[in-house]
Formats: sequence, C-alpha cells, structure tokens
Amino acid sequence: MEVGKSRTRWPVRTYSRGVPGASGRVLVVDDNKVIRQLIRVNLELEGFEVVTACDGAECLEVVHEVRPDAITLDVVMPRLDGFRTAAQLRADPRTRELPLAIVSACTPYEVEAGLDAGVDAFVPKPFEPVELVDVVRRLVRQGRRQRDDVPPPPPATSGTGEEEEQDEKRTAQSGS
Repeated sequence: MEVGKSRTRWPVRTYSRGVPGASGRVLVVDDNKVIRQLIRVNLELEGFEVVTACDGAECLEVVHEVRPDAITLDVVMPRLDGFRTAAQLRADPRTRELPLAIVSACTPYEVEAGLDAGVDAFVPKPFEPVELVDVVRRLVRQGRRQRDDVPPPPPATSGTGEEEEQDEKRTAQSGS
C-alpha cells in the first residue's frame, strides 16, 4: 500500500462462538495433513481448542500433556493405527474414560473393530462439518460428566505415616 492512499477494508468476520477452548479441548489424530486441518478448522470455528497429532504413536506421546476432553482418530495411520491407539488408551487408567471417535470410512469392519477397541462414536468420511461438531460436542460433554463423577485422588502423604498418626491422635484427643 502506498503512503497517502487508503483502501477500503471490509471488516473481518469471525465465526468463533465464545472464548476459544471454552467448548473443550480435542486431540485430532490423522496422518493426512489436509484432513487434520479440515477437522481442526471446523472445531475451532465452534470454540473448541484443538491439538493435532499425525499418528497414534504421537497421540500416545502427547495425550497426558495435552489432557484433551475428547480424541478423534483416523483408522489407517503409520506407526500405530486408530484401533491399536484406542486399545492402548483404554488400557491406561489415566485415559480409560476419555471419549474417542473414529473419523474414517466407517465400514462395517471398522465399526466392529472400533467397538471392540472401546471407541465411543463414529463419523464417516467424507463427513459433514455439522455432524463432526455435534459428535465431538456430545463426547466432550460425556467426558466432562465422567470426570466430574470421579472422586479426586487421596491427598499425597509424606510416606512416613507419622503425620497421619499425629492427626489421628489429635482427632481422638479433641473428641474426648
């Protein structure tokens, strides 16, 4: 743009609803960069925070750091496919209850194998963005309800047991 000349600029329209990430955090796992970006953009437009991984192995590397509310998985990926990734997530007590969706062709075989691996939902490719968002939104709500129902872990102790004994003695003395 030259100095002294102005251009009419139309306002940039944003489609984000609310605060980014307020709808939940989703880990999108797909080896196809275009599909990852397509899913990411559709979810971000609806207020989700999105983190991506290029295959199941990378998903397992980042899932504990990312702490997503839900995960979408492709089936056919290098290193670790979607079914084996789902099975490993279900085998880990920290991710056992994490909602999982397969985003793939969803053949009868894939649906059966996905159910066997513990997958919660299926979105067939090619997908309608509205359907993808609806499924992910439902899974995020499901995941949050499950987390709210789980009691917090017991407080960490020093390991000596002395503090616990002293607390028990104080409680017993105050009750007498």
